[in-house]
Amino acid sequence: MPAMATTAAEAPAQRAPRPLALSNWLIAVAALVFAMVVVGGITRLTESGLSIVRWEPISGILPPLGDSRWQAEFAAYRESPQYQLVNAGMSLAEFKSIFFWEYVHRLLGRVIGIAFALPLLWFAIRRAIPSGYGWKLGAILALGGLQGAIGWWMVASGLVDRPDVSHIRLAIHLLTALTIFAACLWVALDLRRLAADPAAAPARLPTAGIWALCLLLLQLMFGAYVAGLDAGFAYNSWPKMGAEWFPSGAPMLEPFLRNFVDNPIMVQFVHRWLAWAVAGAVILLSAAAWERGHRLHAAAPVLAVTLQISLGIATLLSGVEIQLAAAHQAMAVLLLAAILATSHRLGERRA
Repeated sequence: MPAMATTAAEAPAQRAPRPLALSNWLIAVAALVFAMVVVGGITRLTESGLSIVRWEPISGILPPLGDSRWQAEFAAYRESPQYQLVNAGMSLAEFKSIFFWEYVHRLLGRVIGIAFALPLLWFAIRRAIPSGYGWKLGAILALGGLQGAIGWWMVASGLVDRPDVSHIRLAIHLLTALTIFAACLWVALDLRRLAADPAAAPARLPTAGIWALCLLLLQLMFGAYVAGLDAGFAYNSWPKMGAEWFPSGAPMLEPFLRNFVDNPIMVQFVHRWLAWAVAGAVILLSAAAWERGHRLHAAAPVLAVTLQISLGIATLLSGVEIQLAAAHQAMAVLLLAAILATSHRLGERRA
């Protein structure tokens, strides 16, 4: 009888919300998304994204096994516009090198899906999700599923009559990934505070954080345009573009607003100088954190934006050297994380 009583008493405890465990899990998922964004950047820089011309969510988990499977993959690729217009004559060994990055990118997407869905199911069965967080986690799961479809929608744009993916779809794909990263991190921070203080309410985004995130979102969109249009190669000098602040002889598109989306020179120009608006917003956010006594949270975004701008300039001057460009994209995600962490700290409150 005593043993049965103990078991019955322990049962409710096993079903109690576990905010710290949930927080750690979400941070791990955010780290995987960070890795995927970096690998995605390398995939773009090495022009590997169109090497796999079919979307096989289940069977595509395994890489080609055996020479006949590799030959089949290579034959499918040879039918694509990228091979016919850009890589005609490519050897099987060269194909394998670009296939690697796209395969790893897609594999990471599957790993993230499993790493999110299965623990979420386990936490739900154990009734370990605090009240008010179930719909948030479900929304992140749905967004992850949508991201897979967006990824294929992006790749498909380069498989019909052009040897490259749409830079607009590339931007949507990147921003969706970063939205998933931001959602995981923000909810993880809410849960971490809830674990320390059961009376804590979800943080509110402060005004300074809204400005910083909106400007960063705009800058990240233009960064994706730069990558998609290969605009980083247009002018590899800084601070001027060649001998001028803006090249007077640059061809312009009609209507004029198209230049902010489709003109590589204009896109690079905006990306260069919008960085300073982001820096200004970050300084205001950090100043608010400093005034509240949050010294570490004040310093982190300033350090991150300084490194990010420095890496951007170095990438430009190097002629878009792959390692520097990949580091620049990785630092963009870390800057986003720093802004989110500082904004969350400023927006913390109790119920």
